[in-house]
Amino acid sequence: MHSHFPRLEIGPLSEYRADDIMISRFAQYLRAHQNLVFPHRHSFYQLVLFTSGAGSHTIDFNSFDVRAFQMYFMVPGQIHTWEFEGETEGYVVNFSESFFRSFLLQSDYLDSFSFFDGDSSHAVVQLPETMQGKIVGLFEELLKYPLPITSQQADLIRVLLLQLFLTIEQSEAISAEQKRRAHKPQIIRDFQKLISQHYTTLRLPGEYAPLLHITPNHLNALCKEHLGMQAGALIRNRITLEAKRLLTNADLTISQISYALNFSDNSYFTKYFKKETGVTPEGWREGVLKG
Repeated sequence: MHSHFPRLEIGPLSEYRADDIMISRFAQYLRAHQNLVFPHRHSFYQLVLFTSGAGSHTIDFNSFDVRAFQMYFMVPGQIHTWEFEGETEGYVVNFSESFFRSFLLQSDYLDSFSFFDGDSSHAVVQLPETMQGKIVGLFEELLKYPLPITSQQADLIRVLLLQLFLTIEQSEAISAEQKRRAHKPQIIRDFQKLISQHYTTLRLPGEYAPLLHITPNHLNALCKEHLGMQAGALIRNRITLEAKRLLTNADLTISQISYALNFSDNSYFTKYFKKETGVTPEGWREGVLKG
């Protein structure tokens, strides 16, 4: 399904064709990749700090105005586009899903950060003045390691990135509620991972509960307690998000999208989408592509 949409790898975005890491000043990155204005998926994590500039950027259909000392965090699979006004400066880091895997005993450690939870409304952080200098300093340290890098230099980059993530996560830039939701129990994280893997075939909480070795009622109670929504809503939200992502690709027909999402026919998909969003797939596509 993901092959239906432009999906960018780290390699083509780096003159060194690095597989796992790319670090650059943002203006230099933009000059080298001026065609990256179309909506596209990333196969990698991306973090950007804007230090100057204006315009807008969109992550999974949430649009944000560009502001100085604003950071945004992207996770693999999200749809992203941007439109800048004038000269924009800052820093950009792309790293693969596997970059930290062999370095950290807890393989899903990045998921514990509120800005990497896959919810695009949490993906943008405005840095308070008190920490701007420290974060800029960490990015400048990262730039000291030009590619290709040694294995020890890769570890130093990982340490600097973790210091950056931890500094932001523990700061006043992240609300107490957002921090609370980020520290959800492992069983909720496992449920969300299972949804991402099986949302086209498993549509009901009762189909996920046995995979988690709990009852559907227990799963629903945990979701309401820690996420403020029922388990079924998480599944429906993931299906709807993927439908929106695919609808952004004008080359795909509604029939192709319905098939990719494993709906029995176009009519069922249209009814489902309208119930979840209030508009038909065609209406939603028209509004986004014109917008």
